[in-house]
Amino acid sequence: MPALYTGLGVALLATLLWSIASGRFAVPFAKVIAILAAHVVERAPSWTPTEAIVVNVVRLPRVLTAAIAGASLSLCGAVLQGLFRNPLVGPQTIGISSGAALGGVTVILLAGFGTLVPIGAFAGAAAALLAVLALQRSDSVSPVLTLVLAGVVVSAFCGALVGIVTYIADPESKLPDIVYWLLGSFASATWPKLLLIAGWTVLASAVMLGMRWRINVLSLGDEDAKTLGVNPNRDRLLLLTAACVAISAQVAVSGTISWVGLVVPNLARLLVGADHRRLLPVSALIGAIFLVVADTLARNLTAAEIPVGIVTAVVGTPIFAVLLRQATRSSAA
Repeated sequence: MPALYTGLGVALLATLLWSIASGRFAVPFAKVIAILAAHVVERAPSWTPTEAIVVNVVRLPRVLTAAIAGASLSLCGAVLQGLFRNPLVGPQTIGISSGAALGGVTVILLAGFGTLVPIGAFAGAAAALLAVLALQRSDSVSPVLTLVLAGVVVSAFCGALVGIVTYIADPESKLPDIVYWLLGSFASATWPKLLLIAGWTVLASAVMLGMRWRINVLSLGDEDAKTLGVNPNRDRLLLLTAACVAISAQVAVSGTISWVGLVVPNLARLLVGADHRRLLPVSALIGAIFLVVADTLARNLTAAEIPVGIVTAVVGTPIFAVLLRQATRSSAA
């Protein structure tokens, strides 16, 4: 396992440097390393001021934001799949992403882009989670199944309200911004936004990684978990709250990005198995690499930047289809 962690860490570092160097204004790889090293070791500049601005101001916060968002989505996906004992569950399943999207587009409709968008996304995600938990309390026979069904209902309702917001939005001024935001993008990434997503993600990730052995117990079922001394309702609430915080922070900064939290944990499971003590950190590393690559492709494939949510959907859908096909063959064998 140390060799796998080391290999993924090296791959992530190489991907970050490649992404910073890539773009219409290409910066030589050696200069990227020199500019970044200058933050630690004082040296005479061998680069132009424009190259320093492109690296330090434009691309570095964007690339780091994409890496944190990918790690966060993948970590949340692995946690949710363990809690619900279903590899087809993703962050959209329990309605948190849809709730955050509804809160964000509502703020954009009423007040435009600004500091209120993250607050709206947090409020929408929290309201969606509370709605799911309220529906879950009405049925104590099968809490896991009820949570999934409640999430599907809340997600569908939030999606319908997002449709209403986009329908009434001014097609000249607000609608293009709302549609582009909903498709997901890191084009507006800045250092303050990076600090926002990093702070909440570190906090939520610490909770999820600290409870990873409990997810192994919860994946056995509530009765077995109680037998082993674990309180399933309390631990599930803690993990769902942590996932809510991490996902809403990602949506607030970069809009909704699908498939990452669904596909990456399944890829990681092929490498390390179903033990969440190894699955969670490996999912986070692969997710960071995956979304940085997707964002680099999104801004370099065409003259006009493609929303990264489209790239993750185009790449993630066939990967998931292959994984689903392999799982079907394995179960039939």
